[in-house]
Amino acid sequence: MAFAFEVLARDGSARRGRLVTPHGVVETPVFMPVGTQATVKGLTPEQLEALGVQIVLGNTYHLALRPGADLIAELGGLHRFMGWSRAILTDSGGFQIYSLAPTRTITDHGAVFRSHIDGALFELTPEEAVRIQENLGSDIAMCLDECPPFGTPRDRLREAVRRTIHWAQRCRAAHHRADQALFAIVQGATDLDLRAECAAALVGLDFPGYALGGFSVGETPEQMRAVLRPSAALLPENKPRYLMGVGRPVDILDAVAAGVDMFDCVLPTRNGRNAQAFTRSGTLRLRNAAFRRDPRPVEEDCSCPACRRFSRAYLHHLFNVDEMLGPILLSMHNIAHYLRLMHDIRQAIEEGRFAQFHADLHAQLNQSSGEDQN
Repeated sequence: MAFAFEVLARDGSARRGRLVTPHGVVETPVFMPVGTQATVKGLTPEQLEALGVQIVLGNTYHLALRPGADLIAELGGLHRFMGWSRAILTDSGGFQIYSLAPTRTITDHGAVFRSHIDGALFELTPEEAVRIQENLGSDIAMCLDECPPFGTPRDRLREAVRRTIHWAQRCRAAHHRADQALFAIVQGATDLDLRAECAAALVGLDFPGYALGGFSVGETPEQMRAVLRPSAALLPENKPRYLMGVGRPVDILDAVAAGVDMFDCVLPTRNGRNAQAFTRSGTLRLRNAAFRRDPRPVEEDCSCPACRRFSRAYLHHLFNVDEMLGPILLSMHNIAHYLRLMHDIRQAIEEGRFAQFHADLHAQLNQSSGEDQN
């Protein structure tokens, strides 16, 4: 089979699974670094593989604008184009419907954008989102959805849920690539009744996997946490569950406890480019003068290239003089940090001690949150 998913172990609602794709096996729970423009910023495929990355994420809207999905197909597909031999998931462009709201119009037919590059009109329908992703050749494609911001009035939120279901039906009908899995996206914000309505309709269409969208769009972490477990429980036990765009390590930990299997977020590389390092004892802001003479690695027990060979003082220097190696090394460290977290989560679930692992690490992360070191 080109695509399969199996839950190998459970500890409470937390699941340890295995996802089989045409480009390799993905052990879950998994974190997917974001490679919007067919690259995880600053890192080569070889570096990502050495860190242990199993799957990366690309973006339909951005790749359709530049260089174009037809060109990527002509050159052998996205895997060959970006030199990446492992699995790829492509977002449908639904997040851009949210993030580019001032420059787009939306109807049941689709969304029309003003390109953020040159202002040209760009139309994205469910059928076009599927066609682009089939041309890209990703292992997992996403249905086009409407993702309204937090605080959207309920009648408008209900309209977005209705449209998301309608678009998923059209995506399902348009999708024909047998070596690509199409995932549906459940919307509904923090309204559990609308989430249940959306999930029921999409589960009835029997997609290979399901995502929870509409989180990290303005709600507080507490508001997300309150509805995450019941939202995940709406999805099939035998299908992968993907929480889109989340997030902080503490949020990932809580989402795994709620039964989620897959995650993506720009934080490891975006924060890395801005001199912020994730550690189990808090966030380090390496531009700060306190690190000027600090001989220690970013994190003592981390085996990433940045921590094996370089000091906090050296990284502080690189950022201070705007050398590109600083963002590269810190992006490596942050991705390695997230991957190690996921490895430890998987091991804790396998060994039946996830509840204690969750409680201990949650307390540690919450204690350090907002109290960044220097």
